[in-house]
Amino acid sequence: MSFDLGPALLFCPADRPERYEKAFDRADAVILDLEDAVAPADKTAARGHLIESELDPARVIVRVNPPETDAFTADLATLSQTDYRRIMVAKSESPKRIGRIDARFEVIALCETAKGVAQADRIAALDNVVAMMWGAEDLVASIGGTSSRKPNGRYRDIARYARSRVLLAAAGRGKAAIDAVHLDIEDAKRLAIEAADAAASGFRATACIHPSQVAVIRAAYRPDEKTVAWARAVLTAAESERGVFSYDGRMVDEPVLRHARGVLARADA
Repeated sequence: MSFDLGPALLFCPADRPERYEKAFDRADAVILDLEDAVAPADKTAARGHLIESELDPARVIVRVNPPETDAFTADLATLSQTDYRRIMVAKSESPKRIGRIDARFEVIALCETAKGVAQADRIAALDNVVAMMWGAEDLVASIGGTSSRKPNGRYRDIARYARSRVLLAAAGRGKAAIDAVHLDIEDAKRLAIEAADAAASGFRATACIHPSQVAVIRAAYRPDEKTVAWARAVLTAAESERGVFSYDGRMVDEPVLRHARGVLARADA
């Protein structure tokens, strides 16, 4: 199983069916949210909207409720009546529970609690898990904190640690990693900085909560022309070299060539 939907994944409340098509059309994939975006009293209606929807399943993710809840059981029963087979499991914590999920579903494990982050490597090792994502606000709340960010908008160290741990867990198991949402919709500058860092660090995608954030994320993941030109040139130079060599005053070895291949892969995408 693989995960390659594109860099911008847009959340859409599952109880707002009038938004489904717009979210689907504007982003690389839509995440229909049955968990935090939907009030408990509205979840049954939201499941009905999912059954009635006709989006292309290839570009749909459904965020379901935590596995230990009755809502999770109802969510999977609902999805069994649809063609949607890729789920994002909220508050993923237990490798045993996630491993027991119906094999028809591809799982994106959302590690957004202290326990979930601590179990990230074991969760990423599961065969049914295709990608990992981390979440900042639930994580900080789970350890008694009040904010994932400093007054200047930057993540606190605990959030940065969780982000890195989930990314490494995913990469170590050959799985994709998805970066967390940026809640300040108006702060496009900080979103661009964080999305560019996500792309450079190895995240496969960044989730978002508003259509205006999609273009910012796509631009951040797309290498600029100068970087693409460097990647092509250094890979061409490598064809006539053996082992380590110097290019444009910089030592080039296999890790650098892998960076260059990654740049071209992102440019092609």
